[in-house]
Amino acid sequence: MERIVRERDRLVQSSARMVGMAGAVVALLCLAVPGAVAPGTLVLLVPLFAVLGVALDRLGRSRSLLWPPLAVAAGTLILLVLHLADIGALEPLTGVPASPTGLSTAADTAIRILVGWAVASVAVVLTTSLGRMIVMGVSFTVLLVATVITVGALPTLIFDVAVLVAGWAIAVVIGSLLNAGVVRAARRISNIGRAHRAERQASEREAQRRQSARLLHDTVLATLTLLAHSGVGVSANALIHQAGDDARLLRQLRLGSTPTPSSSGGYALQPTSESALGNTLENVKQRFGRMGLTVSWHGTGQVLLPSDVLDAFLGSLAECLENVRRHAGVTEAHVTITDDDTTIRALVTDSGVGFDVSAIGAGRLGFKESVLARLREVGGNARVFSAPGSGTTVVLEVPRP
Repeated sequence: MERIVRERDRLVQSSARMVGMAGAVVALLCLAVPGAVAPGTLVLLVPLFAVLGVALDRLGRSRSLLWPPLAVAAGTLILLVLHLADIGALEPLTGVPASPTGLSTAADTAIRILVGWAVASVAVVLTTSLGRMIVMGVSFTVLLVATVITVGALPTLIFDVAVLVAGWAIAVVIGSLLNAGVVRAARRISNIGRAHRAERQASEREAQRRQSARLLHDTVLATLTLLAHSGVGVSANALIHQAGDDARLLRQLRLGSTPTPSSSGGYALQPTSESALGNTLENVKQRFGRMGLTVSWHGTGQVLLPSDVLDAFLGSLAECLENVRRHAGVTEAHVTITDDDTTIRALVTDSGVGFDVSAIGAGRLGFKESVLARLREVGGNARVFSAPGSGTTVVLEVPRP
C-alpha cells in the first residue's frame, strides 16, 4: 500500500506541475504582447514568473508544503506589481506613469490565466489531507484578495473572480478524482492479489493432494496389494523389508514431515540438489530383485540430474517396473538408458502379455499420475507401445540439465 501511495503522490504532483507551468507560460506570453504592460513593468514581472516556475517545478517533484505557498506568493506579487503599475506607484522605478485607461485587455487576460490556471494548479496537490486543505484555503483567500485589489473595476472584477473560483474548483476536482481513482485501483489490486493467493493456495493444495495420492499409491497401496494376493512371487523377507519402509514413511507423515523420493520405493526428508543417476538405479534393481523381478540394465547411468527431475524419473521408472511385475506375467524386464544433448530416456521393455493402450482408463492412477503427470511436472513425457500378446515398451523422457 505504501508503494501505491507514493505512486499516487507522484501522479498528482506531476499533473499539477504540468498544468501550472503551462498556465504560467501562457500568462507571461500575454503580458509580453506589445502594449499589454510597459517594458519596465515587464522587466519586474519576469523574475517573479521565474520564481513561480521554480515553485511549480518543485511542486511536481517534492511533497514539501513549502512549494504551494511559494507559488501562491509569487502569483500574488505578480498581481500586486500589475496593480502598482496601474496606479502609477512604480513610476520612480520604471519611469512609466499610471495608465489612464486601466489594465489592458491582454493584461487582464493574463491575470485570469494566472489566478484561474497557473496558480490554481497548486490545489491539485492540496486535497490529500486536512492540513493540506487548510493551506489551500489560506492560499485561495490570499489570491482572491490580491485579485480584488488588482482588478478594481466591478464588471471586470466579477468575471475575474468567477474565473478564479472556477479554476480552483476544477483543480480540486482533478486532485480528488486522481486520489479516488488511485484508491479504487489499490482496492482492486488488493482484491486481485487476494484472488491470486487463493488460487495459488488451491493449486498448492491440489498439487499436495496429487503428490499424496502418488505417495500412497507407490508405497502403502502397493504393499497392501501384495498382502492381498498373499505375497505371490515375493519372498517373506522382501515383504517385511517393504512393510518396514512403509511404516517409517507413515511415521514421518504423522509427525508433519513431507517426504520426497530419494530412490525407487524409498523416501527421504532431505533431497539432494544433484545426484548421479547410476547411484540410484542399483537401488531400484535390488528392490525389484527382492520382489522376484529381474531387471537387466543397458546403456549409461552416469548422468547428473537435479533432485526434482531425478525423483520424477525414478518414481516413474519404478511404477513401470511395478506394472511389469504385477501385470505382464513375466519375471524379467529390460531398462535401457540413453541420452543426447537435450533429453535423457529410459526404455522399459518386457515380453509379457501386453495390452490394448487405448483401454487405459482415465481413472487409472498408476500410469496417469505416477508416470505421466509426474514426468510432465518436470518438463518430461511418457509414451506407451503395447499390443495384446506382444509385450510392452514404455519410453520415459526428462530434459537434460
